[in-house]
Amino acid sequence: MSFEKFKLDEKILAGVVAAGYRKPTPIQAQSIPPIMAEKDIMGLAQTGTGKTAAFVLPILQRLMQGQRGPIRALIIAPTRELSEQTYESILQLGRKTGLCSTTIYGGVSISNQINRLRSRVDIISACPGRLLDHIGRGTIDLSSVEVLVLDEADHMFDMGFLPDVRRIVKHLPAKRQTLLFSATMPSEIRSLADDLLRDPIHIQIGDSAPVMTVSHTFYPVQTEQKTALLKDILEKTDTQSVLVFTRTKSRAKSLAEQLNRIGHKVTSLHGNLTQQKRKQSLDGFRDGRYEVMIATDIAARGIDVTRISHVINYDMPATADAYTHRIGRTGRAMKTGDAFTFITGQDAELLRSLKKLLGEKLQYQNVEGLTVSPSVYDSMGTRTAQLMRPNNSRKLFSSRAPLSRRPNQRSFKDADRMSWSPRAPQAA
Repeated sequence: MSFEKFKLDEKILAGVVAAGYRKPTPIQAQSIPPIMAEKDIMGLAQTGTGKTAAFVLPILQRLMQGQRGPIRALIIAPTRELSEQTYESILQLGRKTGLCSTTIYGGVSISNQINRLRSRVDIISACPGRLLDHIGRGTIDLSSVEVLVLDEADHMFDMGFLPDVRRIVKHLPAKRQTLLFSATMPSEIRSLADDLLRDPIHIQIGDSAPVMTVSHTFYPVQTEQKTALLKDILEKTDTQSVLVFTRTKSRAKSLAEQLNRIGHKVTSLHGNLTQQKRKQSLDGFRDGRYEVMIATDIAARGIDVTRISHVINYDMPATADAYTHRIGRTGRAMKTGDAFTFITGQDAELLRSLKKLLGEKLQYQNVEGLTVSPSVYDSMGTRTAQLMRPNNSRKLFSSRAPLSRRPNQRSFKDADRMSWSPRAPQAA
């Protein structure tokens, strides 16, 4: 199938060609026709499969007809980065259409946004908080909205945005088209969908599981050894771009500073940065000026960097769904990627959930002197599976002096991997 099959306007097809799209992804192929038929949609697909274009293209097609000027499409996303990425997609795909769009999110001047809203705007890509600020000030008119999109709806639930979303919806016309898209869809979001959608078409591409082009390697490690293990991996693994996730903003900042001091090209992305700094950090990571980005979960959504070869969970995510979104930053567009996860004794419960989710794809890696054996977990009083087979702790890499140039590296794909033991977890 080609995009011509959708009978899109020639000006939109010009944007498709300029973006380098050759054929629709499964989520696009199944979503675009019913959206163009003005049906409500609940779309569930793994991250990196083209959900943004799946709703942007039919919205552009719809808005090519009718009055220009009033806000006719509203796209709500949980993070600034995702809102900005959607806006950029609209600009790229709609470059020849003459349709106007803008972004609405916090951390930047509201006055500039007010001035932009005074001119002609057809499509808004927004975060809930700042959008409600504009509604309260009376600086935005949503009475002409024809299409509402909730992007990454499950993450809006995680971040506590559902009350805000319900408040926003009250300012929209009751007669509208509503589209929900996400990589995962918990029961709470399905309940929200039932409230917002009218006779929706349910579209699910694959399972709500991590993309299958990604390998999953877990490292049992004591907390105080995490940084040393990270440095070892960065120095001795063949990587392109690496995204490292931490649990806290302060840890992201501190870790980035430590890695910079030893010569890595590192940036950080977290909520304590100004929007300008966040954009500079993300742009530098995209264009290759930075080889490593240390980030909190604000980077788990909306980071569309196709060259990310590795995602490293320095700290375990809070849920299995969060793991899915984090590692979805690599292995995008059917490329392969690697996900490395550091686990401590405190992570036993989530570890069991991930074992069920990943099955045989979950692998264990030992690095002598840096990782630990199951007996350490037992001493912490946690439940644990038998993570390591006896007498199999050979050192994977030789010691090396500090480098003045990039080393000859080997991929962890070729390292000695072992599957998890099938034994059930034992009580400590």
